[in-house]
Amino acid sequence: MATFLSRLGRFSFRRRRLVASLWVVLLVGTGVLAGRAPAPPPNDFSMPGTEAQRAYDLLEENFPELNADGATARVVFRAEDGRITDPEAKKAVQETVRELGGDPQVTRVTDPYATRSVSADGSTAYAQVSYEVPASKLEESSRTALQDTVEKAGSTELTVEVGGNAVNAVAGGHSSEALGLAVAAVVLVITFGALLAAGLPLLTAVLGVGIGGLAIKVLAEPLGLGSTTSGLATMIGLAVGIDYALFVVSRYRAELARGRSREEAAGHAVGTAGSAVVFAGLTVVIALAGLAVVGIPLLTQMGLAAAGTVVIAVLIAVTLVPALLGICGRRIGPPRAKRRRGEDDSPKPAMGVRWARFVVRRPVAVLLGSIALLGVIAVPAASLEMGLPGDESKPASTTQRRAYDMVADGFGPGYNGPLTVVVQADGGGSAKAAAQSVAGDIRDRKDVAAVGQPRLSKSGDTAVLTVVPATAPSSTETADLVHALRDPALASDSDAHVLVAGSTAMNVDVSQKLSDALLPYLGLVVGLAFLLLIAVFRSLLVPLKAALGFLLSVLAGLGAVVAVFQWGWLSSLFGVAVPGPVMSMMPIFMVGVVFGLAMDYEVFLVTRMREAYVHGKSPKDSVVSGFEHSARVVTAAAVIMISVFASFMGSDEQMLKTIGFGLAAAVLFDAFIVRMAIVPAVLALLGRRAWRLPRWLDRLVPDLDVEGERLEQGQGDPTRTGVEAAPDGGRDLVVETAGGGSGH
Repeated sequence: MATFLSRLGRFSFRRRRLVASLWVVLLVGTGVLAGRAPAPPPNDFSMPGTEAQRAYDLLEENFPELNADGATARVVFRAEDGRITDPEAKKAVQETVRELGGDPQVTRVTDPYATRSVSADGSTAYAQVSYEVPASKLEESSRTALQDTVEKAGSTELTVEVGGNAVNAVAGGHSSEALGLAVAAVVLVITFGALLAAGLPLLTAVLGVGIGGLAIKVLAEPLGLGSTTSGLATMIGLAVGIDYALFVVSRYRAELARGRSREEAAGHAVGTAGSAVVFAGLTVVIALAGLAVVGIPLLTQMGLAAAGTVVIAVLIAVTLVPALLGICGRRIGPPRAKRRRGEDDSPKPAMGVRWARFVVRRPVAVLLGSIALLGVIAVPAASLEMGLPGDESKPASTTQRRAYDMVADGFGPGYNGPLTVVVQADGGGSAKAAAQSVAGDIRDRKDVAAVGQPRLSKSGDTAVLTVVPATAPSSTETADLVHALRDPALASDSDAHVLVAGSTAMNVDVSQKLSDALLPYLGLVVGLAFLLLIAVFRSLLVPLKAALGFLLSVLAGLGAVVAVFQWGWLSSLFGVAVPGPVMSMMPIFMVGVVFGLAMDYEVFLVTRMREAYVHGKSPKDSVVSGFEHSARVVTAAAVIMISVFASFMGSDEQMLKTIGFGLAAAVLFDAFIVRMAIVPAVLALLGRRAWRLPRWLDRLVPDLDVEGERLEQGQGDPTRTGVEAAPDGGRDLVVETAGGGSGH
């Protein structure tokens, strides 16, 4: 692998203008196609295989006029003076209702006075708008007409707000992403000490994200990719794109410092750091693409789109980066060694080296202290409650959130999340008696605020009724009500069965589906990555340690998410409008993404340790050597990734806000506690056992040569002419530089 990538790096360096031109052509080509593509559809939370989805399908079959899967909007009216039933207010409401019904995609608008959708105190009323198509297919003209009508209806005497999935969410802009890039730029300048070297990873990362984002836009309509998909791909693509280029550029400068020519340094950097990039990228792709096993379309889209941007980032790192290094020429040189004050001939030990020496001297204390710290942070994860984001999670400045609050104040919290109960008679019989019996039993419950009259299908074998909970949609009491309504005992007196739909019912089903898929997903992703890491490190204990450390990072990250987004700790600091259940997809998404990113740091840091061990150093000295060459770069990469993820907390999308915070926290814990403390402590305790592989397995595992041992032996690198055997199967290099010059 190292030999092949070294040749690829040399080729890209020599044919730099051709390689750079091909990437520019690819960017322009996808840009042209994206310019002709329609806008991506909004997110559609359909969940195949769940009971709520079966109920929606049954409604679509028996009550097509209801458009159960169609987009909906709820327009809420509140009289600021007097009552909503006063003549002037009533006239304004009914005029608005008539205007809403004029849209060609609207199938029905309810009159709040006819449907008795007026609050008991007479201050508030609401009209329900139903569309003939799902939210993902709603035309922009219909969204605009809805918002324009609502804005026109408002006055000093009448407040009008609108919520629901038909409302066009206001885009959050790109200021938060720009902040993340600004922080990344500062970190890169500090790391490299040169503007050009710092700007190269930013340039290539933005290029990769641009190509990936444009490709997603091109494929959005045919593949039904939601609007959040491109945001998540941007988040992951920026983070790994900067990091991967950072590692290659850093290794290139280190090879220049060793006296290699520029072409040789580029080839060696791609052969060694590029190998780590390829396998780190593979673990990320495995983790993201593996999200497809969950069976939730939105999660699959997120994972595959983000995996695509990671593939682009890897390809850029091993082709475009060496090409740009060739174009930059002498303007990117070797790093300057820091020296102690007053000691001109003695390089100052880096902070990473001093930390590594401290850890290998006190591995037990560092290991136990780190595990205890992560354990404390992970405690809130035991109280995790999950749900799908709704209007209640939006900022108070949005019309959706204001409409939600007006309904809760005027009618009660349950009116924001009514349940749809479907009663189907067994054997094609009549559902009328069964539906009336079920409705009567539900009315007797204390956790129910209201029950609508059953409505029969044309065939008479299916009935539907609306149940309004007494509690908020995201509360555990409402989830308990869903389970109670699904109890077979509810329809035990009749030959019928009951299905429950609605946002809360969908939340319950999604949470259960994700819970059921978590262990198979972990087995698939961790198992495949474990096999890959065995080949990378030629060890069993190192991959095992990597997997266990990842679990600590994920649990601590989830604990931080629960503390902030569910418990409300420091919620105002992090821009959390209303604490509540964590997004249902967050745990499994964190598992996938954090596992891939955690393996990035594992591969980058530990491959340098194994490289030192293979070349003859003792286990403890190998740990220190790994930190000497990688700690500064890994630290910079982690800070950049944390900054990029944290910048997405400025988004108005609760989903992106939660994922950005969770990933930033998990990467913080993984990079600075697990990889920088637990990993060296464990390797110091294991000693030579960490790098052993059973002989029978050693014969089966392919030698990927990630650390570039063959390059050092002279295979693929004509500048290295001599190799001597070192203890324990390692290599001790006799270095001779061809031509006797540094090639600078």
